[in-house]
Amino acid sequence: MKILITGVAGFIGFHLANKLLKIKRYEVHGIDNLNKYYDNKLKKKRINYLEKHTNIIFHNFDINNSIRLRTVFKKHNITHVLHFAAQPGVRYSISHPMSYINSNILGFQSMIDCCKEYKIKHLIYASSSSVYGLNTTQPYKSNHNSDHPISLYAATKKSNELVAHSYSHLYGLPTTGLRLFTVYGPWGRPDMALFKFTSAILNNKTINVYNNGNHKRDFTYIDDTVAAIIKIITIPPKKNNLWRKNSNTINQSSAPYVIYNVGSGRTVKLKKFIKILEETIGKKAKIKYTKKQPGDVDITYSDNSELKRLIGFNPKFSLNEGIRNFVNWYKEIYR
Repeated sequence: MKILITGVAGFIGFHLANKLLKIKRYEVHGIDNLNKYYDNKLKKKRINYLEKHTNIIFHNFDINNSIRLRTVFKKHNITHVLHFAAQPGVRYSISHPMSYINSNILGFQSMIDCCKEYKIKHLIYASSSSVYGLNTTQPYKSNHNSDHPISLYAATKKSNELVAHSYSHLYGLPTTGLRLFTVYGPWGRPDMALFKFTSAILNNKTINVYNNGNHKRDFTYIDDTVAAIIKIITIPPKKNNLWRKNSNTINQSSAPYVIYNVGSGRTVKLKKFIKILEETIGKKAKIKYTKKQPGDVDITYSDNSELKRLIGFNPKFSLNEGIRNFVNWYKEIYR
């Protein structure tokens, strides 16, 4: 298989590529524009790490460059696509909406058009738990309503799911959307809580804790997430002529289309998360509690039952172990 990973210099794209490159039968192509949403040096370190392998080709351009994108598909006979290029962040979407339109909507359209044109065997793309929005039924199931997102970021991810379904229906393109739940771990993003809190505690700085620390999140360790994605690559959804639109399976369709949750299946209050981090570092945090931020949901909690039936998905890493692995990595990289 010749696998294309978009957003390969990003957190999840990097880990996916690193794992696949260790499986020698894969040829991996990575695309990333190395934008400066966060520290560009970290992205370049990820690419340098990946290029220690011999079976990767890195392409440095934006996926909205349709000419270069088509060249990669055609020249390298891409068979599978893992689409993880996106503008992340809920709060940033409020102040920088066009970044999300350009990357998450136009970029996705550019990618899925190529997948259709070059008859890709399976497109897997990153959606988000944020699509559940105002839904208060817990835990979230992938067939729950997701029509009320409360941030532009979530809305762009929902739009990806809708476009994917239309392409699966019209062109028979197998698409799998993954609603990811707060993925964390080594090489993580500097704008995420674990990275920011670790840096602040080690450098004697104050951390801002929103919603007075009462948020609950389904923290999912990166290795568990990547293991699930890699198993799914060779299991594209198929047409199901027996499916009916009034059924309780709105995450599926008569088209070769499906959506899965990928979470730990546990939800943890942010206050407890910080306590574990303090114990791991061996140092108390300086905390400033603040109000809830626009676009933030109160709770994320994943029901993984469909993925468990499909691939036996059973997350292995505890939150204590995952935080310890991150802190050790952080201390090594940022001495």
